[in-house]
Amino acid sequence: MPSYTVTVATGSQWFAGTDDYVYLTLQGTDGCSERHLLDKPFYNDFERGAVDSYDVTVEEDLGEIQLIKVEKRKYWYQDDWYLKYITVKTPVGDYLEFPCYRWITDEKEVVLRDG
Repeated sequence: MPSYTVTVATGSQWFAGTDDYVYLTLQGTDGCSERHLLDKPFYNDFERGAVDSYDVTVEEDLGEIQLIKVEKRKYWYQDDWYLKYITVKTPVGDYLEFPCYRWITDEKEVVLRDG
């Protein structure tokens, strides 16, 4: 089963971090992954200025990654999140960067393309 390493960078502005649930979906030329919750047990994810890495395992090879979908859902109360960028390391060792550099507000899905 192929595994991708996803690195998420949160901005360093005041109140840039979030406690909301963050989900990621990888879209490739050969298929789409399941929606994955990005969360480390007993760790405060997506804090201001943090760069967090996650392993995302998929059922089969997705081919060349074309875009990613980031989804934020409320945990306790609604808070905004400043997402700088996401990088994806593919199973063959290639690195792709998906820049965002914007606030993600409310419960929505954001589509990012390779920068």
